[in-house]
Amino acid sequence: MLEELLEIFSFSFFIPFIPFFVALDPIGILPIFVSLTKEMNEKEKRNIINVSTLTAACAGTGFLFFGEWVFKVLGITVSDFKVAGGILLFIISIVDIIFPEKTRSFPKESLGVVPVGIPLIVGPGVLTLLLISGSSYGYLSTLFCFGVNILIVRATFLNSVWIMKVLKEGGTKGLGKIFSIILAAFSVMMVRSGVVEWISGGS
Repeated sequence: MLEELLEIFSFSFFIPFIPFFVALDPIGILPIFVSLTKEMNEKEKRNIINVSTLTAACAGTGFLFFGEWVFKVLGITVSDFKVAGGILLFIISIVDIIFPEKTRSFPKESLGVVPVGIPLIVGPGVLTLLLISGSSYGYLSTLFCFGVNILIVRATFLNSVWIMKVLKEGGTKGLGKIFSIILAAFSVMMVRSGVVEWISGGS
């Protein structure tokens, strides 16, 4: 029993953590969150944080377990999704590097769900990683690493005032650009992996 537990919680179990951290980019999305909630009091902000992280967690978990089934119905393979998802991730990362973030005003009633929960926290990039990570590293590992990163996003939002004072807006944007470059490299790897599977005749 102990050996089985050690095998589960081996180094490979935590491999999905880094890609999820890069894709979720809690520090990079912090300035957007602060901008969207700057007119709110602390109680309203905490409510937005609760709703947005719960929405992101539910949407991601649902996609992890049912996304592949939907693909089977539509006749889409994991390789197809790797290539399409990799291209999409690459575009997202390049746009984030070249163009500054643009924020808009949203109704307080729906702000936690859209756009903070989806797509700010869980967007196309995270959904892509969920499906690929689930098939590559297993559902338990993927769910654990995804959940931990959602908690990191929550902690980042809860401490947004302190973090923004320490890093300043320029610092958070700078870190966000670094994460975007890493995400671009990861997206190229995804496309390469999907093309190799195509050539080898895999799914």
